[in-house]
Amino acid sequence: MNPPADHPAIPARKVGVLLINLGTPDEADSKAVKRYLKEFLSDPRVVEIPKLAWQPILRGIILNTRPKKSAHAYGLVWTDEGSPLAKITRAQARALQGAWGPGVLVDYAMRYGNPAIARQVQAMKDAGCERILLAPLYPQYCAATTATANDKAFAKLAQMRWQPAVRTLPPYHDDPAYIGALKELVEAELAALDWEPDAIVASFHGMPERTLFKGDPYHCHCQKTARLLSEALGRELLVAFQSRFGRAKWLGPATDEVLAGLPGKGVKRVAIVAPGFSADCIETLEELAIRGRETFEEAGGERFAYLPCLNDTAPGIAMLRSILERELAGWVGVP
Repeated sequence: MNPPADHPAIPARKVGVLLINLGTPDEADSKAVKRYLKEFLSDPRVVEIPKLAWQPILRGIILNTRPKKSAHAYGLVWTDEGSPLAKITRAQARALQGAWGPGVLVDYAMRYGNPAIARQVQAMKDAGCERILLAPLYPQYCAATTATANDKAFAKLAQMRWQPAVRTLPPYHDDPAYIGALKELVEAELAALDWEPDAIVASFHGMPERTLFKGDPYHCHCQKTARLLSEALGRELLVAFQSRFGRAKWLGPATDEVLAGLPGKGVKRVAIVAPGFSADCIETLEELAIRGRETFEEAGGERFAYLPCLNDTAPGIAMLRSILERELAGWVGVP
């Protein structure tokens, strides 16, 4: 049946796939970084301290001291297309666009910063997406990453009179497609070196230790990923956790301490991989590739290699297509 002549235009029905990552400042300067950190560190999923106690510390100390240092770090890895995280996540979305035909719209959003999740959910609905797969690109589940990304989307849905149907991507820390893609990329990167590492470090983003005892499966997911990747590669991986912040006890051992201690144990050549990151970002390119190298070499290390994330490589995109396709089953015609 045709609608009346004066009926508003109706977009063709579509399915949306929204890739979600952590976020990034809009520019590599103190003002933009301060705005980004204010949003990030005000998230109660990230900092589980009562607001009355935390906000004076955040606004009075951290936001007046940390932005300049962080802006310098961002400046070391910034690209002509913005932050590496934004550039790569955008490339992942573009690589997947058309994978399931014209009826599936693929886009990306950031939990903190731009493009905002709420804006992208609304844009998908306006484009005719009556069903949306929310895909936080965190292989290992944590409330401070996966859950808060979903929270933000759900908050937008709570404001909508006509909501799209929604699914969320489960963690994929032990998915054969993910482990296989990691194995393929790590082996290719190692083969490109003209030296053999004495050890490989698998560095995951750290979390306060209390998150483990509160019920987050994150630590267990990281350990399982490392075990499965180690088995696939046929060699041992040293598991470590990076990016400590504040005085609370964090998951360990700490990546910087592991790197500093290896040369004293006779490990002079090391490669480091970051399996918990779906795209290279400041935590991998500055903290690991730059500062990690400095830490290792200052301790007596001789050869250091940072192995890139899956990013928008062929193995990475094939893995994303595989796990997303599984979640789209029943919504779109897939093989």
